[in-house]
Amino acid sequence: MPSPPHRRVQPADAPTTLSERSLALALALGLSGGLLLAGGCASSPDAGTQNLLGKGTQVTVSDPTRFTQSGFLSDYARLKTVPWADGVQCWSQPQLQTAAYDKLLITRMTVKLKDGQQQGIDPSDLKALTDYFHQSLVKALSPEYRLVKKPGPGVLALRIALTNLVPTQVGESALGTLVPYGFVAEIGSGAATGRPAGSTPYLGETGIELQLVDGGNQQILAECRDTEIGRKYAADDKNGVGGAVQTWASGYVNSFQQWAYAKDAFDKWSALIAERLAKLRGA
Repeated sequence: MPSPPHRRVQPADAPTTLSERSLALALALGLSGGLLLAGGCASSPDAGTQNLLGKGTQVTVSDPTRFTQSGFLSDYARLKTVPWADGVQCWSQPQLQTAAYDKLLITRMTVKLKDGQQQGIDPSDLKALTDYFHQSLVKALSPEYRLVKKPGPGVLALRIALTNLVPTQVGESALGTLVPYGFVAEIGSGAATGRPAGSTPYLGETGIELQLVDGGNQQILAECRDTEIGRKYAADDKNGVGGAVQTWASGYVNSFQQWAYAKDAFDKWSALIAERLAKLRGA
């Protein structure tokens, strides 16, 4: 019998469409550029890639020009930029301490979108994002607090509104993203658009308005707001070239995913909230 014709078997996870292959090529080229810039920092390719793609602390950055005023907070005029967080605005009761609270309630999150923004955003995405943020908060806060589901005396209630969720426009990001950090600033990035260095108009954006409330008497103890925007590289990174390259590579990967920057912002806020509450408790 004649031998069956040879057929090339394609891996199940290989890109199959032209756009998918283009994204894969862009990612490969971008990471190659980043690895070259990182030059000699890692003992093996695997270790180098892991270090390069590790959690960049500046993949998202606060942008005060995009802070929101949704009506969720009680008084926006008293919010001031705080020294313990880069760009975040807050207000709190004088001499606020949280040592009297040993339990924490994370209330159901509110999502407030811009007029007309509802179109084009899948409600299931919003559910997945609020679930992700909730779990991120639980992970960050549970070591310090006993988490409860109802308000009451000794309960510190955390109320959160996500005030602006803008997904990354992946297609536009793919077209403009082949720019290795340190060589050429991408057209339309940074100061040219009124954004922090390394950000472009098509990258994701996420706003938050937050309240701390006494679970017993419902007194507002503190309020904060912030808007984080995504960026592909941190040209003004203060940690030296290695840190800048890591942030560029992490941001580069995020620029191929609709909601990756939002999730990075959630993790950043969770860590910041946990750190600040621990400080207020004297821990």
